Amino acid sequence: MRVYISVPMKGRTDAEILNERRKAIEIIKADNPYEDIKVIDNFFREESRNDNPLWCLGESLKKLSTADLAFFGKGWKDARGCRIEFASAIAYGIEFLIQYD
Repeated sequence: MRVYISVPMKGRTDAEILNERRKAIEIIKADNPYEDIKVIDNFFREESRNDNPLWCLGESLKKLSTADLAFFGKGWKDARGCRIEFASAIAYGIEFLIQYD
């Protein structure tokens, strides 16, 4: 199972985002204990995110297109990129899992 992780990135450090992704992977594996989980690498370093966030979103959507499951972490509703990724997952029939606040 290829998993795409969507978490808010704006205003957060690389370490904070990577920690949030680690927590997401734990949740996903607990929910799918018998699946072979492959996490799609859609993490962009802070410099890239600040230089051109729309480019990052475009690259993220390409990666989302290869996912079997999309995970939306806490605060996703407040992040425009996450909302676009969520709408795309729904529009294109990608299964999703939401971590509620």
